[in-house]
Amino acid sequence: MKLPAPTPALDPARVLTVGELTRRLKSVLEAAVPEIWIRGEVSNLRRQASGHVYFTLKDADSQLPCVFFRGSAMRTELELREGMQLLAYGQISIYEPRGAYQLVVRFVLEDGIGRLRQEFDRLKAKLAGEGLFDAAKKRPLPTRPRIIGFITSPDGAAVRDFISILRRRGWTGQLVILPAKVQGREAAPEMTAQLARAGRLKIFDLLVIGRGGGSLEDLWAFNDEALVRAVATCPVPVISAVGHETDFTLCDFAADRRAETPSAAAELISSAHLEQIEGVTTLALALHNFVENMLQQRRADLELYAHRWQAVSPRRWMEQAHLRLDDCAGRMHLQLRETIHERRDALHHTAAALMAHSPVARLPVERARLEGLEQRIAAAGVERVLARGFVLLSDHTGTPLTRRAQLTSGQKVRARFADGEAGLVAD
Repeated sequence: MKLPAPTPALDPARVLTVGELTRRLKSVLEAAVPEIWIRGEVSNLRRQASGHVYFTLKDADSQLPCVFFRGSAMRTELELREGMQLLAYGQISIYEPRGAYQLVVRFVLEDGIGRLRQEFDRLKAKLAGEGLFDAAKKRPLPTRPRIIGFITSPDGAAVRDFISILRRRGWTGQLVILPAKVQGREAAPEMTAQLARAGRLKIFDLLVIGRGGGSLEDLWAFNDEALVRAVATCPVPVISAVGHETDFTLCDFAADRRAETPSAAAELISSAHLEQIEGVTTLALALHNFVENMLQQRRADLELYAHRWQAVSPRRWMEQAHLRLDDCAGRMHLQLRETIHERRDALHHTAAALMAHSPVARLPVERARLEGLEQRIAAAGVERVLARGFVLLSDHTGTPLTRRAQLTSGQKVRARFADGEAGLVAD
């Protein structure tokens, strides 16, 4: 029979709240640990808009959160960066809202190149010296892989982005996820095992190995020597797609192709697919245009032969003869009408000319002229003159006397008035 554990004595006066305990620990810690120098490697560096700088100091055994407040940060000329080996001077404190201890940094000094960076450069130089990264060893990627293996964490966002891009761009192959850790001590061995497994299966046309972005420590598994050698010697072409655009991992150098991110790897793979589709579409369009042009040319030739046949056919000749006959008949009728009109116009002109010289036409004119002469003669006649009060004198022979000298004294003359005659004797 298991005996129950004894219940500790409970003194309500000594029960602490979480805040009270945190404040006690803070005061004890700050009093027990004076301001000190700490050596470590900078990681997870973050600069806030307020001017405060947050980072972590790490070594092979542990890590320490640090805060470099704006006032202290502005007094140093050292530019903090990821992977820097740093000497930081400050005081240990506890951030009460989270109950987490941290180093409040007052001053910093650079402590040479970071351990991880040194290890990276050493291993890179070693493998490069062995010719592991030679460009001559890079294999071309298949233009249209049917089966792709992706060595990554199946739970990461990189897989979702990778699949989404392949689907959006119409890639029609098969994707196999080869699950492996991508961070921590077990990551490199698991990814190396998956590379070996993919080589044994002999079903893959292309392999992709990678993950999303992270710090140098997060991505360190991709600098593992065994993994890098496995990538370089894998019998299947490999794309390294570690999500860190500015820095490289050693897997990037060993792979046949590097992509900045898994999404970029998906675009690279699907781009070849799209180029082939575009090439096929272009060829189909060119073939269609060629056939269409051939059909148009043959149609034009057929129409030309049809026109030529119609031009030499008896029916065409008869039709042309009828057209010429109709044209001649029309022109003859037109010429005849024009001739008749011309003759009629000439006849009218001649008749008008004859009428202008006809006596019949001149009779009224001459009659009027004669009547005018008659009126003038009548106006100048003796009777008209006598009627105006004049007297006509004449001698016994009837000769008119127009001058006084023609008269002699006692001569008898005849005087003619309008209403008769009378005898007169000259004085």
